[in-house]
This record gives sequence, C-alpha cells and structure tokens, in this order.
Amino acid sequence: MEIQFYKILTTFFLFFITAIAEILGCYFPYLILNQGKTQWLWIPTALSLMVFVWLLTLHPAASGRIYAAYGGIYIFTALLWLKYVDQVALSRWDLLGGLVVMIGASIIILQPQGLVR
Repeated sequence: MEIQFYKILTTFFLFFITAIAEILGCYFPYLILNQGKTQWLWIPTALSLMVFVWLLTLHPAASGRIYAAYGGIYIFTALLWLKYVDQVALSRWDLLGGLVVMIGASIIILQPQGLVR
C-alpha cells in the first residue's frame, strides 16, 4: 500500500514538474517578444524545453491516456502560475475548472490498471 502511494505521488509530481518546464519554455519567449526583456532569456528557454522533453521520456508511456492525464495537471499548474507568478486573482470559475481537471486527471491516473501500477 505504501509503495502504491509513493508511485501515485511520484506520478503527480512528475506531471507537475513537466508542466513547470513546459510553462517556462513558453513564458521566457513571451517576456522576450512581448515585454522587451533581454535576448539572454533564450538560453533558459532552450534549457527548460530540453528539460521538458526529457521529462516526457520519464512518463509511464507516450500515449493518449498519459497525455490526457498530464493535460489536467498542466491546466492546474497553469492556474497556480497565473496566481503566484502573474499575480492574477483566480475567479471561482478558475478554481472550479482547476478542481474539475484535477478530478479528471486523478480518475485517469488512479483507474484500475491505469497509469500507476
């Protein structure tokens, strides 16, 4: 039981870290192209996208089910980014949507014979 819980936490953490790397890979170019920030940000852009791709190889498989579950975690992570990095207050609709996608991702991840074995 404890090993199963560890695998579940590891899966969620891997999806969360992957989402952070993907968001950073998009956020840095946004800063460069839309906010006039330094061109040196292309270096962390490339690094974060390389980390993102590498992290994708650590996911249980490259399949629609994995990407569907990851998508839910990505949306939740993007909402956290919006609140804590962009300093935008989340609406009740944002919170409800975040809850819905987390429930959906959890159902996919925790299904019998699902992502966590």
